[in-house]
Amino acid sequence: MSEAVRYMDRTRAYYRALGYPSDYVWARFNEVPFARLALPLSQMRIGLVTTASPPDLGNRDASGQRQVWSGDVEPAPVTLFTANVAWDKESTHTDDRASFLPIEAVQERVAEGMVGGLAARFHGVPTEYSQRKTMEIDAPQVLERLRADGADAALLSPL
Repeated sequence: MSEAVRYMDRTRAYYRALGYPSDYVWARFNEVPFARLALPLSQMRIGLVTTASPPDLGNRDASGQRQVWSGDVEPAPVTLFTANVAWDKESTHTDDRASFLPIEAVQERVAEGMVGGLAARFHGVPTEYSQRKTMEIDAPQVLERLRADGADAALLSPL
């Protein structure tokens, strides 16, 4: 039997190999920022959020910083850019876009009546080493876009 991969230890080693001077500080919330659904799922429009980048890397500002971006659900993108995100590239792949942006799976749940609807856009959030940027800049932008799309809830689907 093989030994389990110790994710936290492996991640610390990875960041050290990249030259970061201190270990990554994992986000911790004493109060979880989630809420119970206000309606049955069958009455809710779902917005999708991924950590992948657009294929053309068009989510960069003038200084090269990655930004929140949005894409259309129809037609579903064939692929997205994932090579810039840290994941175990020796043990797995991201060739199956539906595994981290499950447009078709949610559309199937809509057709079955399990989900009320799917927002017309999905949103991409850059993975950053800055919890401050994520909480103060990226998360509010995603929330604003989800609300503009009429989403009642979001399905977060990171790589």
